[in-house]
Amino acid sequence: MSVVLLMIGLAHGQDMPLSQVLIEGRGWEIAAEGFNFADGLSTDAEGNLYFSDVKGGTAVYKVDLDGEMSGFIQDAPGISGLQWGSDGRLYACVAKEQRVVVFDEDGEETELVNEVRPNDLVVTHDGNLYFTMTPTQEIRRIAPDGKMTVVSKGVVTKPNGITLSPDQGTLAVSDHGGKYVWVFRIEEDGSLSHPGNYMEMRTPLSEPEIARGDGMATDVHGRYYVTTAEGLQMFDPTGRMGGVISAPNPEEGLVSVCFAGPNHSYLYVANGGKIYRRKTKTSGALFFGKPGPPAAPAK
Repeated sequence: MSVVLLMIGLAHGQDMPLSQVLIEGRGWEIAAEGFNFADGLSTDAEGNLYFSDVKGGTAVYKVDLDGEMSGFIQDAPGISGLQWGSDGRLYACVAKEQRVVVFDEDGEETELVNEVRPNDLVVTHDGNLYFTMTPTQEIRRIAPDGKMTVVSKGVVTKPNGITLSPDQGTLAVSDHGGKYVWVFRIEEDGSLSHPGNYMEMRTPLSEPEIARGDGMATDVHGRYYVTTAEGLQMFDPTGRMGGVISAPNPEEGLVSVCFAGPNHSYLYVANGGKIYRRKTKTSGALFFGKPGPPAAPAK
């Protein structure tokens, strides 16, 4: 979905309410617990879940399709963002050490860049890695040849969560210091253009201009999900609000979201020291395979 299509959809699309996503009688259930600050939710092609304990853990953890948890990569502390690439490697933002790295199938680490302030990342099917730099108001790109460039600066107040449209033509970035999710068109050369703030997040009464937008995910129908101070907010492909899903534990921070599990049909969130999941009527868009078609207009 291009930004142009999204703008057209604003005029002609119809609502996509939460009733199209949530299953009546199916709420949140604990998938993993006992952590300090769970973050970095990611999935592989099979639907296994991967995550980190960004403040207290020392490993990348895995929850398989049977719900069994294990340490997947040892000696990997301070990771704030994870995503599998189409090359079968796991990419990571090591916020604690100010690096972006990649792990091969044996868990061996390769450093891609250092002296950066990475928060979260996404990797396209053709190997372009985009990551957010919250303190410096930047979005950076690491090209397949390893060259790093700044593709946006100063547009998003505090760029945080990051995701793609199903066709991987649009990049979406949440603002932790504002009330919008920003979208950019990804050009053929990997640069970003036409920034737009078409998704307006709901904000707390105490901070009417700051939604605390954080982790993001996309489903196969082009709906965007973003964790915020008000809960998990959903937007349709046109950028219109579809509803807000309450956090499992509103007293803890809701920071990361991912579709994983069987058929990638479970919505997972990191909420404080626990990870919760709930079954949905949809499934997550996968970015390490062949891009999906542009999102159809809402029905």
